[in-house]
Amino acid sequence: MPISSLAPPRSPLVGRLAVISLMLGIFAIVTSEILPIGLLTTIGADFGISDGITGLTMTLPGIVAAVAAPVVTLTTARLDRRVMLVALMAVLAVADVLAAVATSYWVMLISRVLVGLTIGGFWSIGAGLAGRLVPPHAVGAATAVIFSAVPLGSVLGVPAGTFIGDLAGWRTAFLVLAALALAVLAALVMLLPPLPAQQATSLRVLLDLLRTRRAGIALLSTFLVVLAHFGTYTYVTPFLQDVTGLSPAAVSAVLLAYGIAGVAGNFLAGKVAATRSRAAFVTCGCLIALTTLLLPSIGVTAAGAVAALVVWGLAYGGVPVCSQASFIAAAPRAPEAATVVFTSSFQATFALGALLGGRVVDAFSVSTVMICGGLTALLMAVSVWSLAGSR
Repeated sequence: MPISSLAPPRSPLVGRLAVISLMLGIFAIVTSEILPIGLLTTIGADFGISDGITGLTMTLPGIVAAVAAPVVTLTTARLDRRVMLVALMAVLAVADVLAAVATSYWVMLISRVLVGLTIGGFWSIGAGLAGRLVPPHAVGAATAVIFSAVPLGSVLGVPAGTFIGDLAGWRTAFLVLAALALAVLAALVMLLPPLPAQQATSLRVLLDLLRTRRAGIALLSTFLVVLAHFGTYTYVTPFLQDVTGLSPAAVSAVLLAYGIAGVAGNFLAGKVAATRSRAAFVTCGCLIALTTLLLPSIGVTAAGAVAALVVWGLAYGGVPVCSQASFIAAAPRAPEAATVVFTSSFQATFALGALLGGRVVDAFSVSTVMICGGLTALLMAVSVWSLAGSR
């Protein structure tokens, strides 16, 4: 029996709205995860800790999400997916409220653990549901809409959250995200049909996928480029304030420019990756390497920093698209398994990048971490081009 026949949309419009609700759910999750990037200095000052230690607010969700992606997917394989998504969105709302009212840094970290749990479960389950919500001819477009939440959350969520934080305080930014999570929860309840579990992903399927050469190349490329990006971008706000000398309001404007460029990069990479995925991925890595290596020198002026951040945003906007496409290509008959591996590897490296970047910042300087990230991105580009070309 076809997948779509088990849970047909009540109408084409409701099916499209259900897809949008999933996209907004992932947008809320990604934004909650990376919001501390734009508010790192103010959060650290509130709790009286360094930028490097504050970076744990980025590390913890990634670690938890990397574990939660396979664990939640496998242990809840027989539960209705609609129920799981609604429950996970409720957890996200609780996490954001907890961050907003945190009276100590430990409470803040507990809220970040809950964010990580939501990321791993919701992303892995929700990203592969397009085929059960829309007709077969619309599945490709619906999947693209769902995954567009990743770059949109990454490149627009931080500037918007930073702007709100500058206007009303960083805690208010988390309260706004909690309200968004509750709105998405209501939309999921109203728009999603019952989604009984089927074709459950097993541990054997995941292990078989990891043994393939193409999956190995996808893992290596994702590891290096995400390590490079989040090891540096996590600390871009301290760089812009301390090295470039920008005010908090100016930092918000620069991050907004980065975000707009990132959206453009997402769509450009999406078009190119369909036919030339290796070239698109390598180009993203090269541009990230170029901007982070040059930032310590050209970023001392506002014009130089803006130029670098725009190119950086353009490059990173294509990274999730290229990475996810490489995993799907490695397992075309097991898309849920590919999504689980993509989510887990992406989040694990996200956490490691933020952690290592924090150690470099505290031990040396924020400019040093930019150089380290640039060299790592360059290594990614060289590795992907040579390994993929030797098949």
